[in-house]
Amino acid sequence: MKISKILLIFIVVVFGYNLQASSTRVTLKAAKSTSSYYQMAVQIGENINKKTNGKISVTIEESQGSVQNVKEVKKRKGNYIFTTPPVLIKLALAKKAMFKKDNPDVYKKIRSLFPIPFLTMHIVVRADSDINSYADLAGKTLLIGKGSFGAKEAAKYMKLFGLKGKVKLINAELSGAVAALKNGQIDGFATAGSYPAPNVIEAAASTKIKLLSMSDEEVKKTKRNKLIIPAGTYPGINKNIVTTTLPVGVYTTTNMSNQTAYEITKAFWESKKNLEKQSVWWKAVTIKNLNMFNVKLHKGALKYYNEIKANIPAKIK
Repeated sequence: MKISKILLIFIVVVFGYNLQASSTRVTLKAAKSTSSYYQMAVQIGENINKKTNGKISVTIEESQGSVQNVKEVKKRKGNYIFTTPPVLIKLALAKKAMFKKDNPDVYKKIRSLFPIPFLTMHIVVRADSDINSYADLAGKTLLIGKGSFGAKEAAKYMKLFGLKGKVKLINAELSGAVAALKNGQIDGFATAGSYPAPNVIEAAASTKIKLLSMSDEEVKKTKRNKLIIPAGTYPGINKNIVTTTLPVGVYTTTNMSNQTAYEITKAFWESKKNLEKQSVWWKAVTIKNLNMFNVKLHKGALKYYNEIKANIPAKIK
């Protein structure tokens, strides 16, 4: 018996085995590996793993976009969490747009967990171009990505601003946008991600750039929230840039246990200071952002928010 105990202690010390119950595995589906939202997912996963001492083990899955993340709810059975703008869940529940062929009942099990940095539209052009406004894009070439929110949003803005058919829109992967801009193959590119966006930083590092700013009238036409990217956020951009933003949150389903949802939510908020040290975009996330959600909080997440006496909107309780 003594030998068995000594052997067990040896295994724990040498191999770092956890004598507690095996870790709970969670899949987090976010975005393309080149996007800021994939980086956020990695940061979330690492911090939750660390904060729970491995009790919650988060695996990050690459995604083609938020629509795919929501549609995966139809077939996911385990601990599935995902990122998406609230508006897409609203469309799924209403059986509209890209969800019009789906059974809306499958989306009724979606529950909210916590907010993350919002999607921010960027229109990037070369600094030496004669493009200083959206109107100046007429006759130009704009790479808008492929199948992403940013691509759809950019195409929508061209239509709203009277530029449909006047701007050559290229539906290609954003991974090649920076090189194409530098080489003069395109006049600019559109991208949506929380600022500072990695691909915009990359573009600014390889060539001098400008970011297009919107007028209040243009912002109003988009029906999106107004956001100001502060001067100095990107190299060479020394003035405030007015653009649009779209809320984004992390969701799960009722398949997840209350305890797991509680631990994930608690670990996220208790890791926030460390997340802010990793990336400045986390500073914009606050408890107040809970008001962006339009589906109820998971009961486990609600337990945590009640514990910290958070002001929770009645619509998501």
